Amino acid sequence: ERAGVGIGALYHRYAGKEDLLRTLCRNGQEIYLAEIRQALASGAEPWEAFTTFLRRIVAANTNGLTVRLAGTFVPTDEMLALAEEMRVLGDELFERVRATGLLRDDVTFLDIGFLLELLAGVKLGDADRTAELRQRHLAVIIDGLRSGQQTQLPGQPPTWQEQTGRWVR
Repeated sequence: ERAGVGIGALYHRYAGKEDLLRTLCRNGQEIYLAEIRQALASGAEPWEAFTTFLRRIVAANTNGLTVRLAGTFVPTDEMLALAEEMRVLGDELFERVRATGLLRDDVTFLDIGFLLELLAGVKLGDADRTAELRQRHLAVIIDGLRSGQQTQLPGQPPTWQEQTGRWVR
């Protein structure tokens, strides 16, 4: 509606709702992969590369374009391959940060993913206000990810089986 495009025009371009959702999700995957590759190649210290990556991912709203659509369409084999690449590169960046000792020991890469998904749900006011609040809350999360004095995390971290199970209808 904001783009001035009617539903008829959308369905003229896409075979159906699932095709549209696959396209949106794939766009999010491509943005995520571009950002993580940039972080890995940046030459910055791992903590700086990681937190800059988080800020850019939140600004791009990739979680709103990917995992929030889980289970609403059948992903293609290509999308599953992109998701695996996202996991591998994400793990690589995460382990670089973990090796510095700056990241709290009890946090996993999937914990980060779910925190980003949580931030994607923040919506208040217009797009600018929403973006501002997401970055504000991300700053609190980043501080909570640093090693040092912190509250023990309750429960077990999420598993990849739980994460991938979300894509099954």
